[in-house]
Amino acid sequence: MRIWGKVLGFLFGFMLSKNLFGALLGLWLGHMFDRGRGFDFDGLTKGEEDDVSRQAVFFYTAFSVMGHVAKAKGQVTNHEIAFASAYMDKLGLNNELRQQAQDAFREGKMAGFPLKERLRKFKQICGNRHDLLLMFLEIQIQVAFSDGELDNQEREVLHTIAKFLGYSARQLDNLLEMIIAGAAFHQQQAGQGAHQQGGAGMNSVNQLDNAYKILGVTKTSSKADIKKAYRKLMSQHHPDKLIAKGLPPAMMEAAKEKTQDIQAAYDLISKYDK
Repeated sequence: MRIWGKVLGFLFGFMLSKNLFGALLGLWLGHMFDRGRGFDFDGLTKGEEDDVSRQAVFFYTAFSVMGHVAKAKGQVTNHEIAFASAYMDKLGLNNELRQQAQDAFREGKMAGFPLKERLRKFKQICGNRHDLLLMFLEIQIQVAFSDGELDNQEREVLHTIAKFLGYSARQLDNLLEMIIAGAAFHQQQAGQGAHQQGGAGMNSVNQLDNAYKILGVTKTSSKADIKKAYRKLMSQHHPDKLIAKGLPPAMMEAAKEKTQDIQAAYDLISKYDK
């Protein structure tokens, strides 16, 4: 078994980038060299991809499609730019990774960006890793909703993304409701201390409504169904599981925040639904 390409690729990647991600990319390129292959994106769709290449493709595709979604209305707004920048901050990207994310975002904004082709290849690389595809779709929904509303062009792009990832229009609508509720729930939690007096009662009611939507259940759902939905969502968004399936380590923070919101929503429902 040839391994020197992997060894040298890892070492050179680390020396050039001074970070683990660069070293992993170097390892991947060395892996391709050992197999007698060059850097061939199309080749990755033939079933020979590994975890490192899958993480690299997820990272670049996520930010390039993010740029395309942001440009859906014809012009990237300050809200979408702020979201992309804040998202990079939240992930704690170092200078090299941030530059890669920015380059991908700019490519996605360019006219003629091959969205369908990129999604088709991305889906082939991810295979049947549905949790990974779900995370990807949720990221794009958050970008589209970053200004607090969705117009027809943004919805059309999201439906295209969902379709190529294997999600129906109804499933996308359900995800939209859950993520919009999640954004509101997150804001309510952040400002909970400021609302302990006066409007606290109404705020609590709204927060509980959003908690049900985050889990994809209703007030009439049984405790068993609520618990089942909670466990399924926690399993789908578990950071360690997503990393194992191909989520870039740099994006783990996003998965952690999602599981925290799911846990907080379930805890709130359990508190009031006794």
